[in-house]
Amino acid sequence: MRYGLFAFACVHRDRWPELENQSAKQWITRSCGQEIYERFWHPLLHFKYYEYADNISAAWIWTRIRRIVKSRKNIMQEELGYIEGGSKTLVDALMHAIVERGGRLHVNAPVQRVVIEKNRVTGVNTPVSLFFSDAVISTVPTPLISRMIPDLAPEWRARYEAIRNIGVICVIFKLRRSVSPHFWVNISEPGIEIPGIIEFSNLRNVGENAIVYVPYYLPITNAKFSWADDRLREEAFLCLQRINPALTPEDVIDLKIARLKHGQPVCEPGFASKIPPIQTPIRGLQIADTCFYYPEDRGIAESVRMGRNMARAVKSSES
Repeated sequence: MRYGLFAFACVHRDRWPELENQSAKQWITRSCGQEIYERFWHPLLHFKYYEYADNISAAWIWTRIRRIVKSRKNIMQEELGYIEGGSKTLVDALMHAIVERGGRLHVNAPVQRVVIEKNRVTGVNTPVSLFFSDAVISTVPTPLISRMIPDLAPEWRARYEAIRNIGVICVIFKLRRSVSPHFWVNISEPGIEIPGIIEFSNLRNVGENAIVYVPYYLPITNAKFSWADDRLREEAFLCLQRINPALTPEDVIDLKIARLKHGQPVCEPGFASKIPPIQTPIRGLQIADTCFYYPEDRGIAESVRMGRNMARAVKSSES
């Protein structure tokens, strides 16, 4: 009942500025009690943030709870949506719109350096070519900024470098049978070292097989980040079997394992004051990545909102 009242309070508060300088551990323990924190929240935070788990922003957790609770049509029914065809539908539409309006897309051309002259952007250097430009919008993870834009003032580079990230490994299974009837299952069980599983095929019909992914969020310094694929497959499948003992190795049709070094920013208390302005002191240069959505989490809707605002800023600077 304490947790239910806690969730009710979260969804009915549109602003909660006093949470900005508190840790989630302090806030949840005070609101729900030590037992609820230890039984439910500590495992979820630990297997996402490891050594950072006790110092994650309460404001960030509040927006997560609020978003999930507001996704319910009623107390017993969750209502979620998806893009037909997946994120590729959105990406393809964006690419088509850019080309249709006279833009050019350069793939396989990683940025080596953003060129700055007299405190303004003049171009982007890549192995393919030097592309001249009046404005640059960077959306790469903030830990990569200092190397890509070394002409930034030292105090600005330090701000980007101070934002920590953890990595993520996604183990994606194609199975002959479903693991559970649920789309998203949080896990708080001794012996299972993941925060949960996502059975995507319970949200979107993908045919007769089940698509399940097991996310491993962890610092890239953690030994598990370097585990061989076979070892990850074995552990992840054992987790699925703990949830559904009827699963057998013969149920695995296919498997894909993907790794990302900068999967999630670490949002500690006071994180809002740590985020630099999007517009840098360099004329024509804007920088943002997913941590700029704070206290919101990463999401397509937030990405679209941020992209529109940055594009409008370029347009207004030209007029």
